[in-house]
Amino acid sequence: MDVLITVIVIIALVLVWVMLYDSNRFVVKTYTAEDERIRKPCRAVLLTDVHNKCYGKDNEKLLEAIHGQRPDFILIAGDILTAGPKASMEPAINLLGKLAEKYPVYYANGNHEHRLKLYPEVYGDMARRYGEALQEIGIRPMVNSHTDLPEYGIAVYGSQIHERFYKRFRLTKMEPGYLPEILGQAPEELFTVLLAHNPDYFPRYAAWGADLTLSGHIHGGVARVPFWGRGVVSPAWHLFPRYDGGIFREGERTMLLSRGLGIHTIPVRIFNPGELWVVEFRNRKF
Repeated sequence: MDVLITVIVIIALVLVWVMLYDSNRFVVKTYTAEDERIRKPCRAVLLTDVHNKCYGKDNEKLLEAIHGQRPDFILIAGDILTAGPKASMEPAINLLGKLAEKYPVYYANGNHEHRLKLYPEVYGDMARRYGEALQEIGIRPMVNSHTDLPEYGIAVYGSQIHERFYKRFRLTKMEPGYLPEILGQAPEELFTVLLAHNPDYFPRYAAWGADLTLSGHIHGGVARVPFWGRGVVSPAWHLFPRYDGGIFREGERTMLLSRGLGIHTIPVRIFNPGELWVVEFRNRKF
């Protein structure tokens, strides 16, 4: 019995150490997108699910890592802040302000940004104040809109799907015509990047025409099972979600699913450090 208790205590201490370690660090990962429509090589940094997390004073460690990648632009797939009646928006605004000083920023909302607008009776004027702060630093969120980058041969779309697609415990069906209705048609002549916070609908994103979908939301499944590598639970309380983190494919279409940088709801990470993704865009002929 003494041996068993000792083993349990050791395991518990190891898990606590891993939890504290992984909840306060991030790793840098790189993905290369190659397509003949890409006219000029470029590099982007993907941010998602920061949830007001600060790595060092004023996010100096995160900013240092971003600057070190020398990106041409920043892509954001939502949840830079946390929706909460008493939550501060300053960490998100400060981070975005420093990024906007150096790079073009293409920002699609996540469910937390969207929630601020949907429930003013809960969040008061947070949506207005956040929108004004973004406008002041020169960022305009992409709400079912797009920006063409002809120099690079890339189109960046930002989607904001209805709140019904974020229901807990069940996956709401998305009809085939929904994305064309809110986004229009993906251009065939440009390599299309879709910023889509919720990865559960990747097959629909691919069918719509997204060559590369950039998502977050799942936080890597909070904890990952060693050796197996699967995430344990999603924010919708799905156990062992199909899309938990990494690279997924539907035919020639790809989704890069970041495990995010912050924590929320279940405020820990276990065997699951934050991720800062660097996306290289290249013409496959060169």
